[in-house]
Amino acid sequence: MALRITVIGAGYLGITHAAAMAELGFEVLGLDIDLDRVRALGEGRLPIYEPGLADLVHRHLAGGRDSTGRLRFTSEYEEAAEFGDLHFICVDTPQERTGFATDMSKVDRVVDTLGPLLRRPALVVGKSTVPVGSAGRLAARLAGLSPVGADAELAWNPEFLREGFAVADTLRPDRIVIGVAGDQAEKLLREVYAVPIANGVPLLVTDLATAELAKTAANAFLATKISFINAMAEICEAAGGDVVQLADSLGHDERIGRRFLQAGIGFGGGCLPKDIRGFLARADELGAASALGFLREIDSINMRRRTHMTELARAAVGGSLLGRRVAVLGAAFKPDSDDVRDSPALNIAGQLHLQGAQVTVFDPKGMDNARAAFPTLAYALSATEAVTGADVVLHLTEWSEFQELDPLRLGRVAGARRIIDGRNTLDPEAWREAGWWFRAMGRPTL
Repeated sequence: MALRITVIGAGYLGITHAAAMAELGFEVLGLDIDLDRVRALGEGRLPIYEPGLADLVHRHLAGGRDSTGRLRFTSEYEEAAEFGDLHFICVDTPQERTGFATDMSKVDRVVDTLGPLLRRPALVVGKSTVPVGSAGRLAARLAGLSPVGADAELAWNPEFLREGFAVADTLRPDRIVIGVAGDQAEKLLREVYAVPIANGVPLLVTDLATAELAKTAANAFLATKISFINAMAEICEAAGGDVVQLADSLGHDERIGRRFLQAGIGFGGGCLPKDIRGFLARADELGAASALGFLREIDSINMRRRTHMTELARAAVGGSLLGRRVAVLGAAFKPDSDDVRDSPALNIAGQLHLQGAQVTVFDPKGMDNARAAFPTLAYALSATEAVTGADVVLHLTEWSEFQELDPLRLGRVAGARRIIDGRNTLDPEAWREAGWWFRAMGRPTL
């Protein structure tokens, strides 16, 4: 009999994982306690933008035209417990409001609610990013709550999704990590991932703690690499160097590589910032705070980039932002996403607004989320509208359509031809030839 899968949590991770499991041929039941979200998903309306995800959901959604019918959604834990052989936990683990630690309340609630309903052997698989040691605690809790005791097993299978590439990263990941405590859990997860394993995707079988660390350590390393090149951008500005050329030089070293060496306004989103802070908090609890002390400076460098962009904008308009019109191109924390959580672009826009600037924002996909997060900012329907009358333009999210903008055409509507590239992806020569004063972070100013 084919395995049936439930996915608990219908957010970015959960919807993507549920649709991917249906694509791999499994019957899938997604669960979320938000009734409006469940209703919308049942009608094929997604609460997030992710390239290719809507098509994947519609291909498998029960009741859909020409659909396989392998995917549906519910708000009832009882239905999920009865349906599933494997239950994937995909709920959020945000940063606590009162400190750096990870808020585990949603994951704990899933185990506390699902556990007593598991009346036959089942495997619960965590995908949410959690502090190391959580899985061992949750495994004991699950076995204690379930009527079948130890036959309700727990494993950990961290996600490594990149927003904008999440569908491909789920169906064709660069590795699959599973933390298990027994052979049965490994057997079931090998069955779940049989297709990508057959296609050559490496499978790494570890203990629970190592699987938890696989995600947090990866994010800590990526954050370190990004902040390193941004620190080098600060040095380049002080010394008159060019951080893009420096990054190219470093990237040719195969031990280093070019990826994640793009200097700019730093990282944001729902993962890297809160994950490195949660890692710091957990290390402190384990008595190993000194091992991760460098992450505090990584976080500091990252946040400093936002302040630096604000200072550059102020200097560009003569030293005061009061009454100045600023166009902000970008609201999402990265391109090909509508996610504005801890977005450097929106954070900078907000800082400029607080200093008296009239800020107008445009983003190809993130406008609704941006308005909800920062309702006091102005929003435009296009890049051209945002730039019209602006005293300075800030390029803060590296959407491909911004790289394709015509500097001559924009120059005709701008109040002043001043632009600051916060992502180092625009062509300085093309903008300068069109009469723009052009500044980029960590690069020489002509």
